[in-house]
Amino acid sequence: MEKPHFYSLPKLSYGYKDLEPYISQEQLQIHHEKHHQAYVTGANAIFERMDKARAEGVDLDEKAILKELSFHIGGHLLHTLFWGNLASAGKASTGPSGILATAIDKEFGSFERFKKEFTQAAVSVEGSGWAALSFCRLTNRPLIMQIEKHNNGIYPTFNILMVLDLWEHAYYLDYKNLRAKFVEAFWNIVNWEEVRKRFEQLLR
Repeated sequence: MEKPHFYSLPKLSYGYKDLEPYISQEQLQIHHEKHHQAYVTGANAIFERMDKARAEGVDLDEKAILKELSFHIGGHLLHTLFWGNLASAGKASTGPSGILATAIDKEFGSFERFKKEFTQAAVSVEGSGWAALSFCRLTNRPLIMQIEKHNNGIYPTFNILMVLDLWEHAYYLDYKNLRAKFVEAFWNIVNWEEVRKRFEQLLR
């Protein structure tokens, strides 16, 4: 029988210092190695509990364990997307290009309007959560999502093109409680090339 698969912490495509001055080395390293790793470890531990219970014929508290699993998987997948849509200041571009730019202009009227709405969504996330740019295949519209924690408020089946982590662990060392300053800094390190590639891949 094939050995069960588990999640693993993805490697970053840049160094821990490469997002400075917008995200410090200490902030990024702790976020990646400690917080993201915790979601990977948490999900894998649940897999092991489920495997053991099934092997032994023991009942599980399905409601509790699936809620916990959803939380950890959401944290892992959203962080993986987040690292991918970041780039060093020298490699980040000022905005989207190609068909992604066209889609944003069509939906929001302009990139500046999109940026304003996304910023407002990010700043106003209640408690811990995320802001995301997603795409609805049924209406062909790019839409903004506010995600609470890692798994509440998600539009089912919508492809996520770009995410911004608004948990305090993402910015507190650098910005303390000034979330708006962190959101402002985020726009300087968006990997728009990666966001565009995600958009083009889902249209194929």
